[in-house]
Amino acid sequence: MELYGLAPMRLYTLSKRHFVLVFVVFFLCFGLTVFIGIAGPRIISEQAHNGDQFITKNVSLKTGPFTLVSPPLTTYNQQLWLICAMQVENSNMGDFMQPFEINVQLKGVTQDASVTQVNDMYQRSRTLHCGAKCDDIIVLHLAYLNYTQYQVWVSFRGLENITYDMKVKFVWKTYNPTFSQVEIWFRFVFVVLTFIVTCMFAHSLRKFSMRDWGIEQKWMSLLLPLLLLYNDPFFPLSFLVNSWFPGTLDTFFQALFLCALLLFWLCVYHGIRIQGERRFLTFYLPKLVIVGLLWLSAVTLGIWQTVNELHDPTYLYKVDIANFEGMKVFFLIVVSLYVLYLIFLIVRACSELKNMPYSDLRLKFLTALTFVVLVISMVILYLRFGAKALQDSFVAELSTHYQNSVEFLSFYGLLNFYLYTLAFVYSPSKNALYDSQLKDNPAFSMLNDSDDEVIYGSDYEEMPLQNGRTIKATAKYQDETDSD
Repeated sequence: MELYGLAPMRLYTLSKRHFVLVFVVFFLCFGLTVFIGIAGPRIISEQAHNGDQFITKNVSLKTGPFTLVSPPLTTYNQQLWLICAMQVENSNMGDFMQPFEINVQLKGVTQDASVTQVNDMYQRSRTLHCGAKCDDIIVLHLAYLNYTQYQVWVSFRGLENITYDMKVKFVWKTYNPTFSQVEIWFRFVFVVLTFIVTCMFAHSLRKFSMRDWGIEQKWMSLLLPLLLLYNDPFFPLSFLVNSWFPGTLDTFFQALFLCALLLFWLCVYHGIRIQGERRFLTFYLPKLVIVGLLWLSAVTLGIWQTVNELHDPTYLYKVDIANFEGMKVFFLIVVSLYVLYLIFLIVRACSELKNMPYSDLRLKFLTALTFVVLVISMVILYLRFGAKALQDSFVAELSTHYQNSVEFLSFYGLLNFYLYTLAFVYSPSKNALYDSQLKDNPAFSMLNDSDDEVIYGSDYEEMPLQNGRTIKATAKYQDETDSD
């Protein structure tokens, strides 16, 4: 199963103690990023104001208008949200929904204190949903900041029919500038580390022909450069240029790397049990279709949200709910197909390769490490988004579950250390080329074997796992000895 002629992997030479050490180092590195995240700054900065501060006398909180001024902004604030939190003051009130209209006018304040009107008037339909607590309403979201301050004029129509007393609170939310600086340095460190790991991995394989690389080694040579893009070396541009392009580029790179990782799992679990040539139509095309649809969905949703917000900061996916729900169902169907196909490939690989020492070892290690990474990822996503993970992660909405840097840093650290670990075990050891050439040559192999090993054969468990040709050469000598 793809053993003959392969460049040897460090994976074959590791003992059980080394495997434990690899996992311990992986968890230590991941734990370090978690502790840095816990000690790091809050991701979101908030400023809350009661609505009655922004209205004149004899003006109802149920209608407004409210004139609000944002806090001073810099590029380190990255984005800006204005959220309206309403509370109906009635302890006996049941669950109810009230449709209403919200009118928003936006003005920008430049550094010289001049005021520029950003738009005429946005009018949007919203629904106030109240139970024990009313749902927050996102008034507007600016994906990038063109001005040092913003003035927002807000009014409601349709809430005056509510007989209960209401309280209205407006909350400005931006990224914490301190977190933005931490994010820049954190990404920079991972860009440098990934570049070093990529160079070391390529250097370790330089003496082997690409035809002799295993499927894992070929994929690592692709995933490591994509991981470099995932860490986004162009990220600082978003603080130098007031444009939507750096943010969109970051989204594109993340979707590209994550989908390449999904394709890697499919190809490895399938290719590890296929000997010989892997044809594009039968091997790669079905996998590319499934993963390509996932990538297309992610990029389409990201671009869709960005383009609409550029034209209308008050845009919300509920405005185009029919198309959004259709995209969500399509995405779920493709994800389900991917999961079922991956489970099928894993089960087939485990059943066919359980008695093959080399392939079985590759299969067990990849499955164990990937399972650990997926479990940790699910925990991080749940802590980040809670029960509304699917809804909140589909669009660039603000998640109020952000408390500090731990979710961001731990997820980035997890994927980076996962790839670093795979690069370590899939790279050849320092003496791999010498050992493989020496053991492939019977004349030289005899010089290093004792008489007992030549006659009776060495113990299997202590035999270094270099590649399939070692087994072939040893078997050849045992046959010749028996015939003598």
